[in-house]
Amino acid sequence: MLLRPRQKDFVERSLVALKANGNALGIAPTGAGKTILFSEIIGQYITGTKAKTLVLAHRDELTEQNQTKFSWVNPSIATSVYNSKTKDWSGQVTFAMVQTLFASDNISSMPKIDLLVIDEAHHAAANSYRTVINHALALNPSCIIFGVTATPNRSDGKGLREVFSQVSDQISLGELIRSGHLVTPRTFVIDVGVKNQLSSVKKSGADFDMSAVDQIMNQRPINNAVVDQWLEKGESRQTVVFCSTVQHAEAVTEAFRNRNVLAETITGQLSSADRSNILDRYARGDVTVIVNVQVLTEGWDHPPTSCVVLLRPSSAKSTMIQMVGRGLRTVNSEQHPGVIKSDCIILDFGTSSILHGTLEQDVSLDGVETEGVALTMTCPECAAVVPLASQECPMCGYDFRTERDKDTPELVSSIEMMEINLLNRSSFEWVNLFSDHSAFISAGFDAWGGVFFYQGHWYSIGGKKGVNPKVLSVGKHINALAAADDWLNQNETEDAAHKTKAWLTEEPTEKQISILENHLKLDFSLTRYEASAHITFKLNKQKIIDIIAEQGTD
Repeated sequence: MLLRPRQKDFVERSLVALKANGNALGIAPTGAGKTILFSEIIGQYITGTKAKTLVLAHRDELTEQNQTKFSWVNPSIATSVYNSKTKDWSGQVTFAMVQTLFASDNISSMPKIDLLVIDEAHHAAANSYRTVINHALALNPSCIIFGVTATPNRSDGKGLREVFSQVSDQISLGELIRSGHLVTPRTFVIDVGVKNQLSSVKKSGADFDMSAVDQIMNQRPINNAVVDQWLEKGESRQTVVFCSTVQHAEAVTEAFRNRNVLAETITGQLSSADRSNILDRYARGDVTVIVNVQVLTEGWDHPPTSCVVLLRPSSAKSTMIQMVGRGLRTVNSEQHPGVIKSDCIILDFGTSSILHGTLEQDVSLDGVETEGVALTMTCPECAAVVPLASQECPMCGYDFRTERDKDTPELVSSIEMMEINLLNRSSFEWVNLFSDHSAFISAGFDAWGGVFFYQGHWYSIGGKKGVNPKVLSVGKHINALAAADDWLNQNETEDAAHKTKAWLTEEPTEKQISILENHLKLDFSLTRYEASAHITFKLNKQKIIDIIAEQGTD
């Protein structure tokens, strides 16, 4: 497997920070490949040693998912699981559920840990995590601690400074959108006549007083207006709605149903079986709109979701980003055949975008390059070392614009205008097959990837030895390129990429020339690699046509 160039930077910077400081926090949002990243970091850190590693997560499903992906990245490293079903410390890397390990009769069984990795590390300030962390340090004061999270700032205001002294790297949502690994958000801030009332709601504990929000937002005319706006702008997309209270969610669900929209409510009051049943129906497409209260903010994804409705304000920007992130994932066309997703519509009735800045502003502020050396600065509030491009401190929330350009209006520009050409950032060379730029192919030794434009959409196709080509994604050019590039990364190696690029200056072989189309045989500037790409297309052309035609009829 080959990491994306940006993933390589993240791994290298995190390893440097760990060796220098003994701890580090890495920030990697939805779409960055968080589990792949920390798996690679662990693999590089412990390979060739007897170092014992513990990976903490807050749900049983995550411990098992993390173990599966880790073994994919590091097949030669022994693993084990310690959760409510299995209690096994035998692996060099153990994946544990924190609530299970936290219990006194369980934590006493924990062996000496050399590397402690915390998934969803914004939970690290919680008592259960601190108990495990402190126990690990008591057993081994030299224990290295690494955390990874998408949203480090907690809504309760508790900082992570007591656990982590440095942010090793921060991949922004903007980077992932511009590289095609997340879709573009289109945000609409909608005032239904209660903006001033919402702005006066006070905090109650870690967030705004949701009972007060309910009194303002949960009115029949407002709920009907929400459905009107969704019908106009949401385009009947699969949608997740975030409400303030259970009563609010039920009323909104009823408003959708009154307009013949298939909608369901999910709250913490439902049993896990009932929640699972509703989510399964949503995943099958039997439900169009799913309305929830604090259930789907974190740890849940259904990639075909392409509309998010915010009917509550968020005191923490991280909560807003988590909610919006439910709709930003790209779609794997093999898993979701016939689904075409090129963007995500955000309908914000709850003023979060006004309070925190629209998501477009958040992800496209300054275009700071993140490749090469990660320049850092020290937060004047909590003294954490953070990346120079940070808008706010990931540890304490300090706004750096107070020191730089907070009084300067930010320019809201189209994210599409800021797309970074993935062709120049791939580990592989992409060949433009036709003069109209409608088809590109990159060919490795064991696999190939291609993107093809047809009837307004870009189709990403992947193939490899012994396996029929398959569609990877359908949507915008940049998202299709990202999917094809990831396919190559998963099926080729660093060595293969290096050897492939050696062909860029070599002439085609006699055998290649004999296979090429006639018009290409006279192209004396053609390299061996370009010839390979054209031949790959020729040999798979009919399969590619059939795949695209089949996808278009689903």
